[in-house]
Amino acid sequence: MNNRQSRTLPVPEGLAGMRVDAALSKLLGISRTVAAELATAGDVSVDGAVVGKSERLVADSMLDVLLPEPAAPLMPKEEIVPGLDILYSDDDVIAVNKPVGVAAHPTVGWEGPTVVGGLAAAGFRISTSGPPERKGIVQRLDVGTSGVMVVAASERGYTVLKRAFRDRTVDKTYHALVQGHPDPLTGTIEAPIGRHPSAGWRFAVTTEGKHAVTHYETLEAFQEATLLKIHLETGRTHQIRVHFSALHHPCCGDPMYGSDPALSERLGLNRQWLHAVSLGFNHPADGRWMEIVSPYPTDLQHALDVLREQ
Repeated sequence: MNNRQSRTLPVPEGLAGMRVDAALSKLLGISRTVAAELATAGDVSVDGAVVGKSERLVADSMLDVLLPEPAAPLMPKEEIVPGLDILYSDDDVIAVNKPVGVAAHPTVGWEGPTVVGGLAAAGFRISTSGPPERKGIVQRLDVGTSGVMVVAASERGYTVLKRAFRDRTVDKTYHALVQGHPDPLTGTIEAPIGRHPSAGWRFAVTTEGKHAVTHYETLEAFQEATLLKIHLETGRTHQIRVHFSALHHPCCGDPMYGSDPALSERLGLNRQWLHAVSLGFNHPADGRWMEIVSPYPTDLQHALDVLREQ
C-alpha cells in the first residue's frame, strides 16, 4: 500500500531564485539529498510542470511535492539483557548499570540489545516522551562504555531530567584508564570536538567542532598507564576518548583512538577502559539530591589488578 502524501504550497518571496532541492529542504524540513531524489524521480512540480532539482523557483508560484513514504519507526527489541542491573527505581527514575555491548536505544544498523528493550522485557514502565525509538532516554552511553545510566520512567521525569542534562546541572563522573601519564596530573581539557575530517565514524578535535570541556584528576599512576577521575562539563560524542587521544594518552583498549594493542592484550581488554561511575542529579519529584554509583565490571577490574601486580 502506498502511504505517500502530496503537499501543495506557494513559494514564499524569501525563496525566490533558490534551487528546488535547497528550497524543499527549508520548506519541508527534509534533507537536501532527499529533496534532490524527489525532484529526480519526477515528484516535484511547479505550476503543474515537473521540475528538476537545480531549477530556480519563482515567488508566488505553486509547488507540488509527492512526499516520500514515512519510514517505520525503530522499535526496541524486548529481551532480557544479562548484566543490566537496576541500581535504583521509582515512579520517575530508573537508574541502570549498563553493561558493555548494550546500546541505549535502537539505531539504524544496530541489532544488538538495548537498555530500553531490556527494561521493557523486565516489566518496567518507561516514559512515553521523546522520539519513538528513544522514549524515556535522557542521556546515552556508548555501546563500548559501561556504567550508570538514568532513564525517565514518567513524563515528569523526562521533562525535568532532559532539562537538567541540557543545563549541565547533572554531575557526571567517569573513571578512565589512559596510556602514559598526563601532564599535569590534574587539569582541564578545553578543545572543540567534531567529526573527523577523513573518517566520519570517528570524532576529533577540530576548529569547527562543538565546545567541549573535560576536567580530570589522577587517582592512581602505574608504570604504563594512569587511572583518572573525570568530570564532564559538556557531553559530546566520544568526548573523553577524543580529548585524551588528542593529548596522546588514549584510553587503554581503545584502538579507534590510538591505543597500544600489545598493552590491551596484556591487560585482557577487548574494549576501552572507560566507566561511568556515578551520576548526581536533583530528583524530578521533590528536588532532593541523588547520587547513583556503579561498581567496576569484571574486565576493567582485571586490568587494574594486572597493573597493580607489576
